Amino acid sequence: MRKQLSLIPLLLLGACTVGPNYAGPPKAIGSAASPPAGFARADTTLATTAPAVADWWTTLNDPMLTWLEQRALESNPNVAVAQARLKQARSALRLERANQAPNANASATYLHANLPELNLGGSSGEQGGANGGASGGSANGSGGGTNVDFFNLGFDASWEIDLFGGRRRTVEAARASAEAAEANVADAQVSLSADVAQAYIGLRDAQQRLILAREASKMQRDTLNLTLQRFNNGTASQLEVERLRNQVESTDAQILPLSSSVETYLNALAILIGEAPGTLDQRLSQPGQVPLPPAQVAVGDPTALLQRRPDIRAAERNLAAQTARIGVAEAAKFPRLNLMGIIGIGGTSLDALTDLDNLVTLGAPMLQWNVLNFGLANARVGQAEGARDEAEARYRGAVLSALRDAEDSLSRFRARRNTVATLARAKASADRSAVLMQQRYRAGAATLIDTLDAERQRVAAQQSLSQAVAGLTNDYVALQKALGLGWRAPTEA
Repeated sequence: MRKQLSLIPLLLLGACTVGPNYAGPPKAIGSAASPPAGFARADTTLATTAPAVADWWTTLNDPMLTWLEQRALESNPNVAVAQARLKQARSALRLERANQAPNANASATYLHANLPELNLGGSSGEQGGANGGASGGSANGSGGGTNVDFFNLGFDASWEIDLFGGRRRTVEAARASAEAAEANVADAQVSLSADVAQAYIGLRDAQQRLILAREASKMQRDTLNLTLQRFNNGTASQLEVERLRNQVESTDAQILPLSSSVETYLNALAILIGEAPGTLDQRLSQPGQVPLPPAQVAVGDPTALLQRRPDIRAAERNLAAQTARIGVAEAAKFPRLNLMGIIGIGGTSLDALTDLDNLVTLGAPMLQWNVLNFGLANARVGQAEGARDEAEARYRGAVLSALRDAEDSLSRFRARRNTVATLARAKASADRSAVLMQQRYRAGAATLIDTLDAERQRVAAQQSLSQAVAGLTNDYVALQKALGLGWRAPTEA
């Protein structure tokens, strides 16, 4: 009883956990105690309400894009890699938790041996041994040797008492690493949803520009043919003919690259949804309009952004894991207490396995402390502290980079909307000019060449507006990515 009581102080030490306790993410924005209340580059057309985290692409009201996004999230290899890493991290956490519990093993042994006769000046008899429990042997001489039979059933258990919290810190680090892996899955989804949307917008933009380029080429050829007729009649100069021929050649030169761009975007979208190039050709061959962003865009505030962006959450969880690993290194400086127990039963026959008189038990607490490894232990603590400092610097960098991404995206989106508005007015003016020129032509006050030139200007204005709209939607996509939108919480495995 006295020996058992002497272990109580050592067991009470199990409540001691060395190393720094993680106190949450550090201040990461210069001298400011908290992020700014609002975005510096946001204007009055942007709502400060919190945006929806998942499925932001539904705000573009394009069923085909929604289908592509869903397929990509289900089948993209990069997301699958992140999910596999999350599965590994969660399994590592379960493993570390299991290491905190006692370890028990059961064994059953049968041994038969033929030993040579030994004459040591005494009588021969039974010989026995134990391997983790009671044992026995039978010896009988036969033909100059001794046959030995041995039967044994045994159980052993071991348990390391976590005196200084090394195992608890290990579990803490594994938990934070698993949470970082979960954030990495979300970050992969954010990047993937933006990549799919930008490839789809690029496809629709290239298809529209290809249609407009072919229309412009046709009108320029018509104008060139009329000018050639005038040249043959002596009412147009060779300079006018060559100028129009140059326009036709320049426009035709744009058609082939645009056709190649359409195929490139089709290949990109197929790969993003986990399919081979060419899979989507038939489904997406019909040209479609570039989807437009909503009239009002919710952006929230910087504080919500920092809490929502998966890359920042991953950096913060990595910082927590590295902080816990300092405690693991600190605990290695101190003694380790292992409790071991063995129980077994056995003998020279199967009947002996039911004879409790052959029961052997053993309890062995063992205290280990390498007092000569403090230099090595201190070096490992310093290494862990350096890794923690690096993780903290990476966290600060992730925060500042996220804020810059958001502000840059807001600035580009605002400027592009103004550009689209200006080009839309120019397109409306070109449309009115074309209509007026058609009226003058029908009244005999304008030539066909003047009418075709007005149509050419209308198509050129349409091309400029189409490119600007694609740029606006791309900037909207970039803004959603900068805000950390487009992820779903992974399910527990």
